[in-house]
Amino acid sequence: MLRGLANAGLWADDVDAAKDWYTHALSQAPYFERSGPDGRTAYAEFRIGDRPDELGIVDRRYAPPGSTWGTLGPVAYWHVDDVAAALDRLTGLGATPLDGPTQREDGFVTALVNDPFGNTLGLMHSPHYLAVREQAAPGDR
Repeated sequence: MLRGLANAGLWADDVDAAKDWYTHALSQAPYFERSGPDGRTAYAEFRIGDRPDELGIVDRRYAPPGSTWGTLGPVAYWHVDDVAAALDRLTGLGATPLDGPTQREDGFVTALVNDPFGNTLGLMHSPHYLAVREQAAPGDR
């Protein structure tokens, strides 16, 4: 049923500020943007990583009615080669560390940060991710 990460969606009160922060954090600009009826940026989307996966930032005005924020919900973990270096880079850009880096079994390392907009990002060095990438057809890498 679940076939893979289609989009990791984040919320922000100020999409332009979040877009700028992620542009610096990811060292690339979004490839897709949409404005709302008021002309303000309502959505920005990045394609990142080896596959490339989608990271979308949505204006919090479009959140489902009654949604509340500030508690840890589902976390998308993104593979990184060096968790400590990624954590240092993101905290240097204003993210708040929540956990880690934590050594897990079999070469896994994890960390969690909150971006400046209240979203939690998972960082993971995953030997499984690397093994799947290595087994992928050359055109899929």
